[in-house]
Amino acid sequence: MHVLYFHQYFTTPRTAGGTRSYEMARQLIDRGHTVTMVCARHDKVGLGLPGNPGDSVRQGLVDGIRVIQFNLEYSNYMSLPQRALIFLRFALRSVWLALRLDYDLVFATSTPLTAGIPGIFARLLRGKPFVFEVRDLWPELPRAMGVVKNPLVLTGMSALEWMSYRAASACIALAPGIEKGIARRSPKNRAIAVIPNGCDLDLFRPGKREDLDLPGVGATNCVAVFTGAHGMANGLDAVLDAAQVLLRRGRKDIVLAFIGDGKLKPALAARGEKDGLVNCRFIDPMPKNKLNEVVSCCDVGMMILDDVPAFYYGTSPNKFFDYISSGLPVLNNYPGWLADLISEHRCGIAVPSRNPEAFADALCTLADNPGLRREYGCNARRLAENSFSRARLANEFVDWLEEVHHKSQHKAA
Repeated sequence: MHVLYFHQYFTTPRTAGGTRSYEMARQLIDRGHTVTMVCARHDKVGLGLPGNPGDSVRQGLVDGIRVIQFNLEYSNYMSLPQRALIFLRFALRSVWLALRLDYDLVFATSTPLTAGIPGIFARLLRGKPFVFEVRDLWPELPRAMGVVKNPLVLTGMSALEWMSYRAASACIALAPGIEKGIARRSPKNRAIAVIPNGCDLDLFRPGKREDLDLPGVGATNCVAVFTGAHGMANGLDAVLDAAQVLLRRGRKDIVLAFIGDGKLKPALAARGEKDGLVNCRFIDPMPKNKLNEVVSCCDVGMMILDDVPAFYYGTSPNKFFDYISSGLPVLNNYPGWLADLISEHRCGIAVPSRNPEAFADALCTLADNPGLRREYGCNARRLAENSFSRARLANEFVDWLEEVHHKSQHKAA
């Protein structure tokens, strides 16, 4: 089976960012299939493809994956209209490939929602089976965050969502709330699989605190780490609020490390300097195969999102799975399915949203009780091994695509 795989933000373990598509593509190849990955340039992400950065299209093999990369650079620092234009340009160029190339199944992963457009054309004009993976519900999420308010834009996004679900042969949801959202907008009995992000149990393993090497961090500090995007959705001001509470209590021994990038990172760093938050460290993004060396040696993993109900059961953040795979206790600041997991499996502490005192209390509890940290960390690693192994989930992913392909062949016959 030859899979034409559309992911605008494709990255590998050698670059910063999530590697779900890389791992799924590699599993397809290991199971004897062929993958053509279609993506675009992303700021600070290089795939090592032949050619020059200014070429309109670059192609090559990346660990056995055939990659076609459009010269459409995307950055988290872009404005919303700029991002929308890049999304549409990528979708239109992808449609051209979907109508021209030879393949057996088309797979597209959002966000953005426009990722589904080439799948719609492939399904309707060529009769190709189309699997649509939904990482966030659009337009529900941007509407809930207040990012998109124009009623015409929201109507257009809702129509595209409806068309994507209708055209898809099957869907993959990354969280329980996403599955319910897809089902509400899809034909009855639409085939939907829930395959969350998973844990790379070999890459992210428990480390030793004494091996942690971060600027401004001493051997006696308790280090709570946040990894990933620094954007509106992440609500990181809540952590800075807790940092102020910690300083008022004289708890300079607790250090909060922010690793990553995003549109709000300069403002967050500026606030940290203005408010004298000497317990905060802002660190540049790292490739996955370097990030694991840092995360595994920290004391606590911070799972932070803005208090938006659409997030509660409708997200599957990579960082959570990296934390539990590394054996870190998780401090979570919003309700939902991950908070439920943390409480059920005793692998961290879930605190109420927008409550810096409670967040600071939890950090102090974890800092002052190394035995509790070890207990929660062991439970976290056990949860990772028993329920969220990336290898097992990747096999489920390939099984699902093979089943969709088999059914399409059966119908054609």
